[in-house]
Amino acid sequence: MSFKKQPKSNVLSTRIADIYLTTPILLIVICFCLPNFAYSQEKESEQTWELPELMNPQVNVKVTAKYSEVKDTIPVRGTQYMIRVPENWNGILFSDLDYLESANSERNLYLLEHGYALSGTKRRPERFSKYDPAHEIHDIISVLDIFEQTFGQPKHVIQLGCSGGGTITLAMAEIHPDRIDGGIAGCAATSPWMANTHMDALFVLQALIAPELPIVGLPLKGKEIERVEKGWQEAIETAQQTPEGRARIALAFTIGQWPAWGAAWMDAFPQPNVGNADELQESMYKCLMKLLPSQKAFGTGMLEQAGGGQLRFNNGVDYAEYFKNGNPDYKMAVEKLYVQAEIKLEDELMKINAAPRVNADEQALAYWSVPGRTHIGEPKVPLLRINTSGDGLVYSSMAQGYGELVTEKGYAKLFRQAYVNSWGHCTFTLGEWLAAIETMVQRVETGEWPNTDPETLNSLGKSLDTKSEVRYFEHQPVGKYNRTWCPSVDDFIDNPE
Repeated sequence: MSFKKQPKSNVLSTRIADIYLTTPILLIVICFCLPNFAYSQEKESEQTWELPELMNPQVNVKVTAKYSEVKDTIPVRGTQYMIRVPENWNGILFSDLDYLESANSERNLYLLEHGYALSGTKRRPERFSKYDPAHEIHDIISVLDIFEQTFGQPKHVIQLGCSGGGTITLAMAEIHPDRIDGGIAGCAATSPWMANTHMDALFVLQALIAPELPIVGLPLKGKEIERVEKGWQEAIETAQQTPEGRARIALAFTIGQWPAWGAAWMDAFPQPNVGNADELQESMYKCLMKLLPSQKAFGTGMLEQAGGGQLRFNNGVDYAEYFKNGNPDYKMAVEKLYVQAEIKLEDELMKINAAPRVNADEQALAYWSVPGRTHIGEPKVPLLRINTSGDGLVYSSMAQGYGELVTEKGYAKLFRQAYVNSWGHCTFTLGEWLAAIETMVQRVETGEWPNTDPETLNSLGKSLDTKSEVRYFEHQPVGKYNRTWCPSVDDFIDNPE
């Protein structure tokens, strides 16, 4: 089945709009928030390197493309947005949640110079306390409406973004195929999956190393979280001094499907040799010290604050089965470390399974069940997902899990996935972005996927930006991602909205 963009009169009553706004309000937005625009000029652009997706150093860039710009605020929630359309527009629009703050990035200036229009928003200030990707999707749709009213309907619309921008890209591909023709999602989180994946390794560590320390229901800031952070740091540092503790840390990473190289914040260190158990375990320990509960590790707390309750759960989970699903190299290291420690792995797995479980609050699951807030593996337009291997926030195993779900649901023909061998969250180079972008442009224009193997993507990226390092590679998967979750009928029915 193919999905074509419908006339505007048919798309205003989208699913997210039905949840949050009535059609008359949308018409008011379109009629009254169209701002004055139109300046075409040459200027020196200031760089705004505020987003993690753009890792290149600041440079002075002279914008030679003449373009029209719209910059204003959507009245409904006060979201700021920006649109730029070059004089040589090729008819393709790239829509990005974070466009306003990254408009002068090297990537987006490159696209503007090469005839692409761009549009998107700035994240709202209250996002950390009231995070709602469904609202962000509605903002993006409002900007698309404004774009069409001002510049006409694009030939193609491609949604792209990283981190939270990748999150809404996945959702747009699933529930708004009438508004976009393709999507590129970088390091994209699915909130309930991320919450549980972040918890699993901590649950193992709590069961085996520090049963007195909490892992859920943590405050986001203040003296209490400082005490919790200090307690965990001391417990893990002590454990790392013994063979038993080192084996247990490795087991936690393997069960939790956490990366042994990568974190959201901290300086990178050399990538470990996964065939060397001691070197691999040392790398796990270094990463763990930055992934323990702390004020910086606020991601899941942010999700639960938005949903009004405990989102994480492991009732019914068999952690022995989760270990079987782990990374093969990690499993080999665990088995070797347990032999060295002279303790039985089977006994440890039984102890973990016997530990008191964590239950989610119904209201939190109901909140995150709403379309746009979670993902169900059913993209209706071509979707390319890219992830860094050393992402300490959205682990590469989560990206793998989405691909597994897409295949299970029968949507594999519309989906491709690629991995970049890089430390950190959304640390893609310009060449890596351009390879993904050109791949998607070819897909929407020809109807066929070009090759997306690492060799092809690296060659393509280097041809588009010879100065970039391009690091797509064959990523070793876990046996199977452990934390796929799709909402049930009851979750939808129970949702008060």
